Amino acid sequence: MNDETLNMSIRKFLKTVGVNSQLAVEKAVTKAIADGRLKGNEAFPATMTLSVGKIGIDIKFEGEIRLE
Repeated sequence: MNDETLNMSIRKFLKTVGVNSQLAVEKAVTKAIADGRLKGNEAFPATMTLSVGKIGIDIKFEGEIRLE
């Protein structure tokens, strides 16, 4: 195993997940505000699950998204 290759591939994967997740949430929030489902000043819980079946990882991360 090459530790540097492992580290870089994990970072690349997490960067992709982070960027695409942020864009998806921003788009969904903008649409929810436009549709009247959100006012724009809420905070709501969010969860993210990381699964890597081959090595037995299944971790849930919990947090909060605030609009104001």
